[in-house]
Amino acid sequence: MTGQKKQIRAAFVGNPNCGKTTLFNAVTGSRLKVANWPGVTVEKKEGYAEYEDCSLTIVDTPGIYSLTCYTIEEKVTRQCVMDDDIDAIVNIVDASSLERNLYLTLQLLELGKPVILALNMMDIVEERGMEIDLHRLPEMLGGIPVVSVSAAKRTGLGILLHAVVHHCEEGAAGNVLTYGDEIENKIAKLEVMMRARFPDHSCVRWHAIKLLENDEDVRSEHPISIINVVDKSYEKEIIQMKYAYIETIVKEVLFHKEKKAAFTDRIDSVLTHPFWGVPVFLVIMCLVFFLTFAVGDFLKAGFEELLAFFSGRVSALLVSAACAPWLISLIVDGIIAGVGGILTFIPNIVILFLALAFLEDSGYMSRVAYVMDNLMGKAGLSGKAFLPMVLGFGCTVPAIMATRALETERDRRRTMLITPFMSCSARLPIYVLFSDMFFPSCAVLAAFSMYAIGMGVAILAALILHGREKSKDGTDGCLLIELPEYKRPNGRTIGIYVWTKLKDYLEKAGTTIFIASIIIWFVLNFGPHGMVDNAAGSFGAIIGRGLMPILKPAGLDMWQIAVALISGISAKEVVVSSFAVLFGVGNANSEAGMAAIVSHIRMIKPDFGPLNAYALMVFCLLYVPCAATIATVKKESGSWKFTAKMVLFQLALAWTAAVLIYQTGRLLIGY
Repeated sequence: MTGQKKQIRAAFVGNPNCGKTTLFNAVTGSRLKVANWPGVTVEKKEGYAEYEDCSLTIVDTPGIYSLTCYTIEEKVTRQCVMDDDIDAIVNIVDASSLERNLYLTLQLLELGKPVILALNMMDIVEERGMEIDLHRLPEMLGGIPVVSVSAAKRTGLGILLHAVVHHCEEGAAGNVLTYGDEIENKIAKLEVMMRARFPDHSCVRWHAIKLLENDEDVRSEHPISIINVVDKSYEKEIIQMKYAYIETIVKEVLFHKEKKAAFTDRIDSVLTHPFWGVPVFLVIMCLVFFLTFAVGDFLKAGFEELLAFFSGRVSALLVSAACAPWLISLIVDGIIAGVGGILTFIPNIVILFLALAFLEDSGYMSRVAYVMDNLMGKAGLSGKAFLPMVLGFGCTVPAIMATRALETERDRRRTMLITPFMSCSARLPIYVLFSDMFFPSCAVLAAFSMYAIGMGVAILAALILHGREKSKDGTDGCLLIELPEYKRPNGRTIGIYVWTKLKDYLEKAGTTIFIASIIIWFVLNFGPHGMVDNAAGSFGAIIGRGLMPILKPAGLDMWQIAVALISGISAKEVVVSSFAVLFGVGNANSEAGMAAIVSHIRMIKPDFGPLNAYALMVFCLLYVPCAATIATVKKESGSWKFTAKMVLFQLALAWTAAVLIYQTGRLLIGY
């Protein structure tokens, strides 16, 4: 009879971007479940693995830099590793940034639990010509197991699980770092007091140290009288001693780092320069969008021909099958025109994400947040607020979720308010279409200006709404961020990133945009008295005409534009597919399709020109974000009231900006 397997519960803990989640996925495979941590919206992942006669439950914690609680992620991870259910802690460390990662390691060792150090990204260490002494490093960390792994290449996983199972049996390491007689005497007294008051408590030394650091959470959760022991906060001294010991470790175990560090410093002297940093960022982004247009427009010609061929074949097939005219119209003019028109933008989307992934993986995006810190501070925001804003270039939903990294609720809500002004990839088809239609000679500049306006409006909105007042909760808004060494971007990492984003885009085309295209077709082909031959008598026209007086000051007084803007709330790409359906154009992104749309628009509104188009682009940039973003804001803020205020604010701002652009432009050009 087979005995029951031993159960071990291990937590994966590490700095952000150390490869922790990739290693978690490699170890657990598909055997995982996802939920939220109790009381918060931070995602909780648990996976399962087997090794010898043990069954392991592995918890993937949010990435943190230390066990000092400021953000939601730090609180969640600290609570998890202190839980008595956790038998072992696997500390995943980016071996290429050893010095930064070891601060968390020293804190974890003080918890009095078995710790296993997983040195990830050793291949990068070798590429940079550096060496790590894998014999001396565990000696200086109290004899804990140190395992070299590669999450990307899936190497060292068996050795890591072996270390977890057997180190649990051996127990925790002894004290690795001592803080001198004065502090150690105080720690000893506090440990005695803790054991007397909380006899069953684990992590006694760590709690004693946190009491010396005047940690408010620890003092409130485990109240003891420390007046005769703690005369001040020793946090600064303890941090300094930790970093001094880390420096000693690095000197003894890491070799040949100086050359790479000097190379990074030379590049940073330009890219993070107080004056040149921002202009360099703008030039780089301008280059990104030039490639997005120049190369993307060249490649999309093939997609346009494929769509035209497919649409023609489907139409001929339906006619030969004697299908009803309304069904042919629904499939060809509704579904294929709506969804297919969006798919022709795939080359532009892929190039944009390739560029963003290259900048992220090279280490540059962290520099952007650092460079923008001063400007963000003047707008009354934490410098960390720019990180979600940068993520907003890809998709607003994860950007809103990234506001969890901000320390205060006030900063989180401010950043949620302005992040949707960053031009996500869903808006790119709108910019491409209208730039090519109305600004053919300077399409790149017209589209790039939307990204610049979005960033400017975001910062200006924060400045106007909140001024330069300091945080009421006492935070100073300073930016603490990793500036990793530059590295050659990994092709596999970039490929996975781009494919993930492209897959999301295709899924949206096959779901949200597919459904929206059908709804728009029905709205335009049915009215109060049933099916109509002319869309002017449809429900869409009725709704659009009701909004025309509001849009008239912005030069957008066409019911078709009103319908397209409403449909864009489901997903911003739907604005483009709506124009295709509204004007019966099979491929809105082709040269013939764009000419047809312009012709239709000017038949309805003869004076509609570049000024109107630019006002429309700005309105699409600033108005209500997509439904998924609105739902995420509600989830992250926990308030329908805040979400409703945000939506109304963005609508009002979009209308005001579009009106100012249109009316000012009319005055300047005299019509």
